[in-house]
Amino acid sequence: MLILDVTVVAIALPHMGADLDLPRETLTWVVSGYTLAFGGLLLLGGRAADLFGARRLVLAGLLLFAAASLTAGLATSGPMLLAGRVAQGMAAAMLSPAALSLIITIFDGDERNRALGIWSALGGSGAALGVLLGGLLTAGPGWAWIFYINVPVGLVLLFTLRSHLPAQAAPATRGSLDVPGAALVTAATAALIYALIRAGDHGWATWPTAALLLVSAVLYGAFVARQRLAASPLMNVRLLTRRPVATGILLILVATALMIMMFFLGTFALQKHHGYGALTTGLLFLPVALSTMLGANVAGRIIGRTGPRTLAVAGLVIAAAGLALPAIWAGAAAMVAGMAIAAAGTGSLFVVASATALGQVAPHEAGLASGIVSTFHEFGASLGAAVVSSMAAASIAGTNTVGFSRGFTTGAIVAVVTAIAALAITPGARSR
Repeated sequence: MLILDVTVVAIALPHMGADLDLPRETLTWVVSGYTLAFGGLLLLGGRAADLFGARRLVLAGLLLFAAASLTAGLATSGPMLLAGRVAQGMAAAMLSPAALSLIITIFDGDERNRALGIWSALGGSGAALGVLLGGLLTAGPGWAWIFYINVPVGLVLLFTLRSHLPAQAAPATRGSLDVPGAALVTAATAALIYALIRAGDHGWATWPTAALLLVSAVLYGAFVARQRLAASPLMNVRLLTRRPVATGILLILVATALMIMMFFLGTFALQKHHGYGALTTGLLFLPVALSTMLGANVAGRIIGRTGPRTLAVAGLVIAAAGLALPAIWAGAAAMVAGMAIAAAGTGSLFVVASATALGQVAPHEAGLASGIVSTFHEFGASLGAAVVSSMAAASIAGTNTVGFSRGFTTGAIVAVVTAIAALAITPGARSR
């Protein structure tokens, strides 16, 4: 539900703009406002899960997400719609690391790997399913229902999980939330994500983009300094230096970037170049979603036998082969087939990334580590969209199709380079 809401609004944006008389800039913020709040507050959400209990955060986050979705669906103006989207992002930042923390603490061994496979399959296919659901709802009852549908789903989940989630002991972690640290890392993350989003429209070699990246770097430096001085720091910065965590971060970043690159290129190519409607485009993404789920489920079942290194390299090679297909052969059939093949590889990468980064963290660090992984998931989404929109700008505008091939080629190259890096740094089957 959380990942789906990143992309479900894409097809509905023109209808929102017409009904509420919204300019292009406001429509852009309907998408980026959710991503900024989601990515910028994830670390705070992970720390809160460790301090106050993941079960409590999941239930509170579901209630807030349902209320925010209702607000967005009832919106009669741009500010009301944006307020609902930002509140959705805040709730997602509470929910995502807390839910992942529960999986880590409730399950163990092969059971945990299978659970992470299900988690990754649903999350990895969320972007593609968002396009399908957005097309169905927008063409049917109307764009407001892309938000309304979250209300009954959220409330059913709230009451079901309240009954079925096991009670948790009082959190072992003591202390309070590091509010200054949270403000610094949130501002740094927001500046970085905004720089990446802005670069997709205005280019990388611009002074505003460079200034935003510099501001982000300075704020991250201030955050690291704050964590060394704070009595109850938001996170242990040394966690990022652990080889499994660093490897998992790289894999989740690249996997999400490749997935969003496919979604971005495929959506515009199928509609702008091949002339398909919104609903047909959504249906053509169904094989991509199913392939993602298949790759993640298979990876969750075999990672205990193959080890993360073999599976990471294999997933990246499969992704590279799939992305190369539409770069070499033109046509909608080659594009959909190539994206489906690549999706199987990226789906397996989500499992490897989660299992590698989170498989050996202490219980009191589970929420924080989950927040870090989820944060880089959002970084990957922003980076993938920004890079590919810059490279395929002319094709997106409808002047030629060269940009689409260039974008898929870039994705294939990134996958190959990352496969080489993964071979060197991913822990083997017996690493501890």
